[in-house]
Amino acid sequence: MDFSTSSLSSVCVYCGSSNAADPDFIKAAAGFGKILADEGVRLVYGGGGVGLMGSVARSAHDHGGKVLGIMPQFLRSREILFDTVETVVVTSMHERKMMMFEQSDAFVVLPGGIGTLEEVVELLSWRRLDLHRKPIVFLDQKGFWRPFFELVDHTIESRLTPEAFRAAFRSVAQVEDLLPTLRVMLEETRGLNMMLGAADLT
Repeated sequence: MDFSTSSLSSVCVYCGSSNAADPDFIKAAAGFGKILADEGVRLVYGGGGVGLMGSVARSAHDHGGKVLGIMPQFLRSREILFDTVETVVVTSMHERKMMMFEQSDAFVVLPGGIGTLEEVVELLSWRRLDLHRKPIVFLDQKGFWRPFFELVDHTIESRLTPEAFRAAFRSVAQVEDLLPTLRVMLEETRGLNMMLGAADLT
């Protein structure tokens, strides 16, 4: 896996694909899509045209941003492929997740359901195993992710997850804080990589 993240040119967004989601969540997704476009950062996402997924992609595209959608063939009808943007259709969920990981420098987690939860838990487990050091930031809008954070805390307090894992991700309450927080984490990772590289030479 990748330890060499050095710039923020592509951000992967994990989020829900339900049109029944809270309208404020869908609006926030659109706001983040605009921010990515304005900042010249490519959006990498699951390829769908519905829910928060469709909202972030349409907004990034409508504001002149670059977008890469990645979707498995069997979900084309369920998530309604948004093929106005560059899209790659793959054969499996595993291939989708690996390609999203490889094409991204950092990750943003917006509100989502079981699919979003599964994706981010796998990403965090890779981080726990030290397979990557890419930044991960949750948008904890309206406290959406608080129960998940409490579960992580519970595993730490139960001595099943190390205390150091608290640094594996961060959360913000406002869309505007997502990119700045990713950039701070990226700088911290760059410093850590330099320190580890220097230690290897001694």
